[in-house]
Amino acid sequence: MATNTLSSPPIGLKWRSSTTYILFTISIAMFTDLFLYGIIVPTIPFILRDRLDIPHQQIQSLTSSLLSSYALASVLFSLPAGIIADKVAARQVPFLGGLLSLLSSTILLFLGKSVPVLFLARILQGFSGAVVWTVGLALIRDTVGSANLGVTIGNIFAFISVGELISPVVGGILYDKAGNGAVFGVCFALLGVDFVMRLVMIEKKTARKYEWDDRASSETNSAIDDAESAAGETSPLLQTVKSREEEEATWIVPKDQPTLIQKFPIIYTLRNSRLLVAEFVALMQAFVIGVFDSTIPTETEGLFGFSSLKSGLMFIPLVLPYLLFGAIAGKGVDRYGARIVATVGFAWMVLPLVLLRIPHSGGAPEIAKFCVFLAFSGLGFALISAPSLVEASYVLERYHHANMELFGQDGPYAQLYAINSMVFSAGLTLGPLVAGLLREKIGYGNMNAVVAGLCAVVSVLSWIFLGRIVKK
Repeated sequence: MATNTLSSPPIGLKWRSSTTYILFTISIAMFTDLFLYGIIVPTIPFILRDRLDIPHQQIQSLTSSLLSSYALASVLFSLPAGIIADKVAARQVPFLGGLLSLLSSTILLFLGKSVPVLFLARILQGFSGAVVWTVGLALIRDTVGSANLGVTIGNIFAFISVGELISPVVGGILYDKAGNGAVFGVCFALLGVDFVMRLVMIEKKTARKYEWDDRASSETNSAIDDAESAAGETSPLLQTVKSREEEEATWIVPKDQPTLIQKFPIIYTLRNSRLLVAEFVALMQAFVIGVFDSTIPTETEGLFGFSSLKSGLMFIPLVLPYLLFGAIAGKGVDRYGARIVATVGFAWMVLPLVLLRIPHSGGAPEIAKFCVFLAFSGLGFALISAPSLVEASYVLERYHHANMELFGQDGPYAQLYAINSMVFSAGLTLGPLVAGLLREKIGYGNMNAVVAGLCAVVSVLSWIFLGRIVKK
């Protein structure tokens, strides 16, 4: 979209580069990724059984492996995607490339009649996810800055959670009533809309070449330092109170760094405890999501004899609270810091995970219990969705502002989000694998007890290490 000369701005430059359109385009891209990811979750066991004639005893392990292959591919491809996105003139180029991979994946999932083909499809889908989330998050920060990152992420994630909410339902209904063709017809239609929107979008930095900017992003960025100075974002717990000068000095990178760090300065930031714990929060968030994704279909089938349709419907109580409270939780992170929200969120997750051992085989009362506990879990997911990204962005921004010569004018933000995507994808990889193993060895209830213990540990670490805002 930047091929026009500077004297001839693209048609519709104003609205195509507006904050609203850019954020909506990114939202649709993430919505599509989640929709196409989620639509296969409740149908995988039935595709393996009906299309591939896989024996029943192998379905749980293959389901977990297929879910994990997506995340593993995202781990492998996220960092290269981030490096490329930071180097190219326009992030739109890799953004479109990821969509082509998603199209190829969807075709293979539609036509695949063997396990290796399904694995290849999920790997291509994982590559696309790596690009969408790495480049998409970088574009969000480019557009709104970091001062409003939490509430923006909360709003976008609340919107795209609709994709996560309806995709298992749509997948279950269409697969149960009309088969593969109807399921993937919806997927291809959504891909077409996504492609047009990504193609039309013009980034802020491209628009500025034509001396046009709606100023939303630049004004936000220029206000970051003042807002943070006034708000008083502090160092981790147990550190002494420092003057602003001393605080700034803690972010300065010593001179004469090794060549590798000079070329990839983000490596230096990985020694920061706040950043490391923020990434661990992302890991556990994804881990728990993977646990739920891989066990809800099989557990509801085992307890209640549910079909793919009914298994898909069970994701509604899990995702609906996120849709309702995600933006509120994101605003809380912007206002009070990641520390308190992450601590409360992971502590809350312990309760429903323990309670999920209560439902047993039966009728409506047991199904109702299961739904209520899933809804409690959904509220926890709303709380833990934004802290990691906001905290990690804040830490890198402090290093960036204190070391402009080393980090460059734009900073390695896409690489940061690539690392976050890698960590998140690692969690999505481990979650289904660990869940499948524990469920087979110690049962569903005990598996959830183990996950609850891990959430309690993350809650404590969040309280100790993550940032907080002190009102003055």
